[in-house]
Amino acid sequence: MIAEVLVMSEEFNAEMEQRLLELRKEILESIAAEDEDFRGMIHSMGIKDLGDIAADDIASKKMEALNQHAANRLKSVEAALTRLKNGRYGVCLQCGAKIPEERLRAIPYAVLCVACKTGEEGPKRRSW
Repeated sequence: MIAEVLVMSEEFNAEMEQRLLELRKEILESIAAEDEDFRGMIHSMGIKDLGDIAADDIASKKMEALNQHAANRLKSVEAALTRLKNGRYGVCLQCGAKIPEERLRAIPYAVLCVACKTGEEGPKRRSW
C-alpha cells in the first residue's frame, strides 16, 4: 500500500514537472515576443504630437507591467521546479500541510494550501 502511494506521488511529481517545464517555456516565449513588440514600438517612434507620445508612453508602461508579471510568474515556476527537485513540492510554505493535488493541477506553482491562501486574502477582501 505504501509503495502504491509513493508511485502515485512520483507519477504526480513527473506530471507536475512536465507542466511546469511547459509553463516555463510559454512564459519565456511570451517575454521574448513582448520584448520584440516593445523594440518595434520604440523603433516606430518618430516625430509625433503630444497625443501620440502619451499613447506610446501608456503602451510602453503597459508592456513593462506585462513583462514584470511574466517575470514574476517565471520566478514562481522556477521555484516550484526547485521544490520538486528537493522534495518540498506540494508542501505549504506557511503551515507545512500538504497542498491538495487539485490545487497544484490548477496552479502548478502554488506555495500555499487553500486554508492559508484564503487566510492571506481574507483581510484584503474585507478592506475593499
